[in-house]
Amino acid sequence: MRKSRLFGSILTALALVASTTLAASQAQAAVAPIDSVVPVPVSVQSVPNVTYNLTSGTQIRAAAGATDVANLLATTLRRSTGFALPVSQGTGDGISLQLSGADPQVGQQGYQLDVAASGVTIKASSAAGLFAGTQTLRQLLPAKIEASSVQTGPWPVPGARILDYPRFAHRSAMLDVARHFFTPDVVKRYIDEIALYKINYLHLHMSDDQGWRIMIDSWPRLATYGGSTQVGGGPGGYYTKAQYSDIVAYAAARHITVIPEIDMPGHTNAALASYAELNCNNTAPPLYTGTNVGFSSLCVPKDVTYRFVDDVIRELAAVTPGPYIHIGGDEAQSTSDADYRTFMNRVLPIVAKYGKQTMGWHEIAKVNPPTGVVPQYWGTTTSNTSVRDAAARGNKILMSPANKAYLDMKYNSSTRLGLTWAGYIEVRTAYDWNPGAHLSGVGESAVRGVEAPLWSETIVTRQDIEYMAFPRLPAIAEVGWSPWSKHNWDQFRQRLGAQGPRWTVMGMNYYRSTQVPWA
Repeated sequence: MRKSRLFGSILTALALVASTTLAASQAQAAVAPIDSVVPVPVSVQSVPNVTYNLTSGTQIRAAAGATDVANLLATTLRRSTGFALPVSQGTGDGISLQLSGADPQVGQQGYQLDVAASGVTIKASSAAGLFAGTQTLRQLLPAKIEASSVQTGPWPVPGARILDYPRFAHRSAMLDVARHFFTPDVVKRYIDEIALYKINYLHLHMSDDQGWRIMIDSWPRLATYGGSTQVGGGPGGYYTKAQYSDIVAYAAARHITVIPEIDMPGHTNAALASYAELNCNNTAPPLYTGTNVGFSSLCVPKDVTYRFVDDVIRELAAVTPGPYIHIGGDEAQSTSDADYRTFMNRVLPIVAKYGKQTMGWHEIAKVNPPTGVVPQYWGTTTSNTSVRDAAARGNKILMSPANKAYLDMKYNSSTRLGLTWAGYIEVRTAYDWNPGAHLSGVGESAVRGVEAPLWSETIVTRQDIEYMAFPRLPAIAEVGWSPWSKHNWDQFRQRLGAQGPRWTVMGMNYYRSTQVPWA
């Protein structure tokens, strides 16, 4: 009997120790809101024993010029809290958005955020900086703040002093709407998701062999015929100019600039199929629904080619308020080097004529473009002579190495979606690279920023987009925003894991990487 009781006591003690150890482990694994912000801010100081609670009496006060940011924040917070959160101009308790008094270090995109018992104050020198600060505030609130229906509080914000500004001015995501077409609502949802992580450019890949996705009034068959299919033979689709302008405005309200891409002279079968005269043999090829690349080319010697390009750029520039138009230029395997140079030397001035700055994939660097042209590096090596020489001449390089930043690569051999030509990209691979030292001869000062492209050969639905982009997109976002001195995988994976409940509340179909300790 004594042995039985003794054994029972031992079991009870062991269970108590186990439960205590588990609780301690869980507590240690939990990341406090102030330590869970992605991208990690430049400076974060906790203010002990201070909390601000969002309540039904909270007001949002905005400086002149900050009302749009305040209204967008109020809309987000009202959905889940059910609070009125009236917006008014001025300063005071509650949530205050100010366009003066910020530390000069914040520049044009950064912010200063202070949480006291009486309220939250965000200061910046621009509306873009204030918007970035509101995205950090969202992450300081409980994950259920992202709910689309009213939730039960409380809504605490931990006491903090945050000073934050980006490493690179350009932090971009690319969505390929050409291989598979995505509706405006799907694009808008992606805009909302990337905005939370301080992405400030959206590159839309709008034409390729498989589809043309924007109406051009002077060449209407580009959209109505060239946009009528997609990879696998689905119905395709295209954006009217009104729909495109609506997407652009939706992005701009979230301080994201849209960069449209019309790929040329290769990746042009949808255009060639739409208009026979764009082909050197005056014969239109059939529409294409496969995934091979490098077989198509505009006819470089024909004058009609440049009238076509001029019309497309003119119409696209008129509905694109941002400064950039992307002209592709990659994988032009059916265009000789001589023809490629001839083509680009005629097209670059067309873009400039309509008041836009050219971006192009890094092959464009081989034509020695003007220094205002931005080559986008997508290679898998750490050296490229043409890009190095362009950087030496003064061109700023946008970094998108395919084996680090391409969101369409599989995570591992078991991933249902994606491709493998650039290798597998797990979350750590997407995080552990330095844009300012990745490419030989292209130092920090020559890098414009980073972009995470998502090509859509295998991507069909919104859920597919989310599965491939998250959690890797936030990894690229931190690489682009946060100072290199803050780059730490072990700390990042903890902060990234703390985003999981937020994404669950948002209904996001994210990949549960085993490299990340999900909360």
